[in-house]
Amino acid sequence: MDQTFANDIIQGLTSKEKHLPSKYFYDDNGSHIFQEIMKMPEYYLTDSEFEILSLQANQIHEALKFSEPFNIIELGAGDGFKTYKLLEYLQKNQINCHYVPIDISQEAMDILTKSLNDRLPNLVVKPEVGDYFEILKQDRFSNVPNLLLFLGSNIGNYLEDDAFELLRLFNQNMKKGDKLLIGIDLKKNPLVVRKAYFDAGGITKRFNLNLLIRINREFDADFKIDDFDFYCQYDAISGEVKSFLVSLKKQEVHLKKLDRVITFDQNELIWTELSKKYSIEEIEELATKTGFYVNKHFLDCKHYFTDSLWEKK
Repeated sequence: MDQTFANDIIQGLTSKEKHLPSKYFYDDNGSHIFQEIMKMPEYYLTDSEFEILSLQANQIHEALKFSEPFNIIELGAGDGFKTYKLLEYLQKNQINCHYVPIDISQEAMDILTKSLNDRLPNLVVKPEVGDYFEILKQDRFSNVPNLLLFLGSNIGNYLEDDAFELLRLFNQNMKKGDKLLIGIDLKKNPLVVRKAYFDAGGITKRFNLNLLIRINREFDADFKIDDFDFYCQYDAISGEVKSFLVSLKKQEVHLKKLDRVITFDQNELIWTELSKKYSIEEIEELATKTGFYVNKHFLDCKHYFTDSLWEKK
């Protein structure tokens, strides 16, 4: 049994305002459902960032101003779908760099490495499995400059204080002159955001409910999936999308492996995810407060999304 998962579940479901960490969405089935989400026409984030990395790879490379060679270290690489376009450009133009994808999943790293070896055979790939910071610490005394990638608007899943803490940790584990390319979703027409996160086809609802199915499986729980619904709201001022599961009736859920009973009132909420959208001004403030300069914002054609290039002060 995953004790950290168990502790997080108990802490979240026994809190006054129930919550579950969104990082637990991604079991095998959850990952498959998220692939469906990324293919939805309403879900603009993937296409926006793919456009940036496909069409502006040359500008991104020029803005780095690195003397070759350099490392590209991707934090949470996953399947490397978007990053491939940047790597392809660099290889095509014989730019000397090494790619270091980092992920917690050995399987994901094996699949990504094989794919890149097949498609970009001349690219040096050095996959790492484990904690970002432990791996970054090993490189701090190297003379080779690094470009860190933190893509996919992952920073939007963190509360403000947690985002500051994470970015300061990145900064502390970078060398002076190292750069960070960070994907950030921008504030925009609230209707566009709402459609992306509250889709008519119910795929995002299935994604959230799958977390209850995972808890049933791993902790021998008896969540009745039909007794819960999904809701999300977007605050256009704060830029926060919050997702919730809603208990449709007063009920008890038994987590047998944990020897716990969780009670729900009718209409009680479980907060499952935060997805914050930023303004350009907020991004620049975030960079300044965490020890970075902003070199340049690379935006898609609709100005829905930015991959912003930051440099350690």
